Amino acid sequence: MRCRFCDNNLTHEFIDLVNAPPSNAFLTEKQLNEPEIFYPLKLFVCHNCFLVQIDEYKDSKEIFNQDYAYFSSFSTSWLDHARKYVDMITDRLRLDSKSHVMEIASNDGYLLQYFKEKQIPCLGIEPSANTAQAAREKGIETLEEFFGVNLAQRLAQAGRKADLIIGNNVLAHVPDVNDFVSGLKVALKDGGVLTMEFPHLMRLIEENQFDTIYHEHFSYLSFHTVRRILVE
Repeated sequence: MRCRFCDNNLTHEFIDLVNAPPSNAFLTEKQLNEPEIFYPLKLFVCHNCFLVQIDEYKDSKEIFNQDYAYFSSFSTSWLDHARKYVDMITDRLRLDSKSHVMEIASNDGYLLQYFKEKQIPCLGIEPSANTAQAAREKGIETLEEFFGVNLAQRLAQAGRKADLIIGNNVLAHVPDVNDFVSGLKVALKDGGVLTMEFPHLMRLIEENQFDTIYHEHFSYLSFHTVRRILVE
């Protein structure tokens, strides 16, 4: 296995939780007596860039599909956080009806709905069909695609670069971080702002948050590594 960021050979094991079924793979009653597929749940740490990561045992297109189980709007505390963020960033960047906001992994429109309330143009990018449809039902334009250089170039050519790009809890879910970050650089206007939120590796270690380790999280991020990923 090679590092998904710097391509170094991975030899240092971080933790081995042996085998587990895919996260959010809820079984129907009919499936209870059928064999269940388990995948290795072993993390490695790169000795060069210190990215902690799991191999892509399960393809991201199989995870983020039409049956994706997590809708961000299920959490009232997360909605409150999203609203406060929108109020803060709108004031700080002086966003208005001439601005363009883009959220990657926009889920069911949990955050962009608050920009829409302020009549600030926004675009969601969300690969999961069911959550993307939920966002559209809120009146939020949503592209049902994975984000990367290809999509970013198409948006740029269409004159749809963003003043603000938001990526909440998405970087850890990306198998090809280099393509993803290269896409950010293409899609962001000169002088534009990128904001990202992600679980911190330090808290995983200090608080023994082993339950945050699963196949959907390809990477486990520290500020040191994220800085390298974004700068290099």
